[in-house]
Amino acid sequence: MGKVRVLVAKSGLDGHDRGELVTSQALRDHDMEVIYMGLRQSPVQIAEAAIQEDVDVIGLSSLSGAHNTLFPKVIEELDKRNAGDIPVVGGGVIPSEDIPFLLEKGVKKIFTSGSSTEALAKYIQELVQPDSLSGARPEKISHIGIAVENIESALSFYSDSLGLELEVVEEVPTEGVKVAFLKIGESRIELLEPLEDSSPIRKFLDKKGEGIHHIAVETKNIRGRLRQLSDQGIRMIDMESKPGAHNSQVVFVHPKAAHGVLFELCQPPEGRGE
Repeated sequence: MGKVRVLVAKSGLDGHDRGELVTSQALRDHDMEVIYMGLRQSPVQIAEAAIQEDVDVIGLSSLSGAHNTLFPKVIEELDKRNAGDIPVVGGGVIPSEDIPFLLEKGVKKIFTSGSSTEALAKYIQELVQPDSLSGARPEKISHIGIAVENIESALSFYSDSLGLELEVVEEVPTEGVKVAFLKIGESRIELLEPLEDSSPIRKFLDKKGEGIHHIAVETKNIRGRLRQLSDQGIRMIDMESKPGAHNSQVVFVHPKAAHGVLFELCQPPEGRGE
């Protein structure tokens, strides 16, 4: 496959294009071909140019506040020309409350003002060449980890009061913890009890007391996901996966990279993902 071709355009009346120029150069630095249309392009002009240039992706920017009208209009014009398979991504000054609407209208992803050009480039690469990171995206919340002093004492609330089904209780030597999994829908609650003073859970309890310790998201390709995060400069606690509960492989993202939340990426063994 040749170079990824990206059309970058700004629709509407806004006259500032510094962000688009920076983005275009960043994509070229990632060995992509960029067709930059410049300012004040209509949805019709953008759709026709995308087809004529045979691009793989359209990148739209808006600072004028008209994104809810203009972005969907571009998608409509593509559909009219039987080119609805060209994915559209957006960026600029877009309020978070508008993002679900734009995604519903067919925009593949919105990159907010805090997003990096590295993340944009990686996303486009994955969008156009999905096999490069097949299965790496998190598919669901695997479980929410809750630190407790004693599983036996805590269990009655979760199993009796909340009525959750206890699946398994086991020890995880790599983390120095005993864990209990309780199923809720397609996810689980994981109770974590420290087995030794050096356990991270013991340190967490001493510092913060009982409560939510981490959120775990499931992926089918933990190595691909770890590589992607490392390429983006995301701070990790683990640079290689390690054994976790249920014979899974896990890595942890540093809380400072996730606004104070400890995230676990976990890959279940084959045959156990439901």
